[in-house]
Amino acid sequence: MPYWRLSGFYLVYFAALGALIPYWGLYLKSRGFDPIAIGELMALLMATKIIAPNVWGWIADHTGRRMAIVRLASLLAFLIFMGVFWADGFWPLALTMVCFSFFWNASLPQFEAVTLSHLVGRVRYYSRIRLWGSIGFILSVVGLGAMLDSYDAAIILPVVLSLYFLIWLISLAVPEKSAPVQTNEAIPLKQLLCQPAIMAFLAAAFFMQMGHGAYYAFYSIYLGEHGYSSSVIGQLWALGVVAEVLVFIVMHRLLKHFSARQVLLASLLLAALRWILIGNYPDTLSLMLFAQILHAATFGTFHAAAMHLVHHYFQGRHQGRGQAIYSSLSFGAGGAVGSLYSGYLWSGAGPTITYGVSAVVSILAFGLVWKWVDSPDICEEM
Repeated sequence: MPYWRLSGFYLVYFAALGALIPYWGLYLKSRGFDPIAIGELMALLMATKIIAPNVWGWIADHTGRRMAIVRLASLLAFLIFMGVFWADGFWPLALTMVCFSFFWNASLPQFEAVTLSHLVGRVRYYSRIRLWGSIGFILSVVGLGAMLDSYDAAIILPVVLSLYFLIWLISLAVPEKSAPVQTNEAIPLKQLLCQPAIMAFLAAAFFMQMGHGAYYAFYSIYLGEHGYSSSVIGQLWALGVVAEVLVFIVMHRLLKHFSARQVLLASLLLAALRWILIGNYPDTLSLMLFAQILHAATFGTFHAAAMHLVHHYFQGRHQGRGQAIYSSLSFGAGGAVGSLYSGYLWSGAGPTITYGVSAVVSILAFGLVWKWVDSPDICEEM
C-alpha cells in the first residue's frame, strides 16, 4: 500500500481547501461583494460538486482509470484557476469559479475510491491516511491566517494556485488501483438508490452539509466583525481540524465498539449544539473554542462513518458512482443550498437566525438516520 503517496495527496488537497474555504469569503468581501453575492459565489463552488463527481464517476466506473481522471482534473483546475487573477466583476469571477471547481471537485471522490481500493480488507484504517488531509488543512489555515495579518486578501490567490500545482504533481506519483470486479453483481444502481436506508443516509448527509453552509461562507467574516484578528480566526479554524485529526487517529477503534448508525446520530446532535453556540455566543471565546472542538463530530466522526456506509452500500462497479453520489448530494447540493440560503438570511435575519436554521436541519437529519438508516455490521467485514 503506497501509504505516504496517498497521504501526501490528502495533505496537499486539503491544504488547498484550508486556504480557499475559510478565507475565500474574506477575499470576496475585500473585492466589494455584499453578503448575498458572497453566498451565491460560495454556492457555486459547492454546486459543481453536484454534477462533476457524477460525470467523472460514470467515466471512471466504465474505464477503471481513476488516477488518470484525478491527474487530468487536477491539472485543469490549476490552469483554469489562473483566470481568477484577471476576472473582474461578479459574472467573470462566477464563470471562472464554476470552471475550475468543476474539475477540482471531480478529483477527490475518485481518489477516495482509489484509496479504499488500496485498503481492501483494511478499510477501517482509512482514517489513518485521511488524517493527513486534516494536517494539511491545519498548516494552511494557520499559516495563511498569520500572513493575512501582514498582507491584504489578494495573497490568497497565489497561495491557492501554488497548492493546486502541488496537487497535480503528487497525483502523478500515486499508482492506479481499481476496485475488484464483482461478476455476480445483480443489483442495479437505481434499485440501490431506492432502498430506504440509502435514501435516508444520503438525505442526512445532504442536511448535515447544508447546516455547514453558514460556517464555510461566513464564519471568518463573522468572527472578524466581532473583533477577532486573522491569526486568531485561523487558529480557531485549525483547532477544529486538530480535533478532527485526533478523532481520525482513534476512529478505527471507535468503529469496533459503535455502529456507523450510532456514530452518525451522535455527530448530528453535536452539530446542532455547535451551530447554536456559534450563532448565540460569538463574543465568548471559551464557547467558541468548545464549538470548534465539536468539529471532530460534525465533520470527523460523521465523514468517517459515512465513508464506511458508502463502501458498504455501493460495492464493485458501483463504488466510484457511490462516492460521487455521496459527494454531490452532501458537499455539493447540501453545501450549495447551505451557502445560498445563508447569504440571504445573513443579510435579512442576521447570524443568530442563520445558525439557528443550521441547527434545525441537523436535527432533521438526526430524525432521518434514527428512523431509516440501518446498522450493518460492517466493522468486522472491513
